[in-house]
Amino acid sequence: MNLPVLKEVVVCMDKKRKLMGSSRERSEFLWGWLFILPTMVGLIILNLIPIFQTIYQSFFKTGDFGRGNIFVGLDNYVKVFGDKEVWQALINTLKYAIVEVPFSIAIALVLAVLLNRKMKGRAVYRTIFFLPMVAAPAAIAMVWRWLFNSEFGLLNHIFHTKINWISDPKIAVYAIAVIGVWSIIGYNMVLFLSGLQEIPRDYYEAASIDGATGIKQFFHITIPLLSPTIFFVMVTRVIGAMQVFDLIFMVMDRNSPALYKTQSLVYLFYQNSFVQNNKGYGSTIVVLLLVVIMIMTVFQNIAQKKWVHYN
Repeated sequence: MNLPVLKEVVVCMDKKRKLMGSSRERSEFLWGWLFILPTMVGLIILNLIPIFQTIYQSFFKTGDFGRGNIFVGLDNYVKVFGDKEVWQALINTLKYAIVEVPFSIAIALVLAVLLNRKMKGRAVYRTIFFLPMVAAPAAIAMVWRWLFNSEFGLLNHIFHTKINWISDPKIAVYAIAVIGVWSIIGYNMVLFLSGLQEIPRDYYEAASIDGATGIKQFFHITIPLLSPTIFFVMVTRVIGAMQVFDLIFMVMDRNSPALYKTQSLVYLFYQNSFVQNNKGYGSTIVVLLLVVIMIMTVFQNIAQKKWVHYN
């Protein structure tokens, strides 16, 4: 085969290889978009569109007898900033989050470390701790209402007291936060267990040889290497705690004297939007909650640069 013919064959093979490569890349690109398309559609329909609709609705007031919307501009926002009930609901929500988030993370982390070791019945313990996540919220509320009952509740019987756990305005929000901690421990524990599986055992063996105790290994190996998972759980739990509604709705009585000191922003949104049928004002409350959560998330992302260690 002479040289010109050989060069022509090489050029043809290069063109064919490029065409095959481009077609493969195009196929991978299309399949990639095809796989993420359902998630994107769900995100747009279930998250983005409702957010913009809520913001739009916040500039209106529902007409009399639910007929039409009346444009009121920024009146709803002016009313929110002057509404003591809204700010009290924000304080209640923050109190709940301050108790629920750190305690649920700390307890779940300790349980995950203990259950990550070789022990008998480890799978049984994991299942028991995860059960609150699959239990019906109504059943959980009924059980805890019985535990907190001031007359014949189990807690008062054990401690020989008569504390009004969910009717005393001073402690009701903390009692509900205890339920929140108990409900979410199993979920946090599973996330921490998955993170612990990624930590090489060599680090612990080397630390043991150097004489490090279990406590030192926990704070100098487990915590730093698990910090990305801890950060993820913390961000999601802060968002979840700021959106608490179901526990308050099912545990607290509508005529309870402690309701004013326990209702959250989402509960107040429900009252305004669906009970009082003032969806415009309810939407404004949700926008306020959205802004608060965004600010808290931004601060968490800034702070994580100092304590989160990525491999």
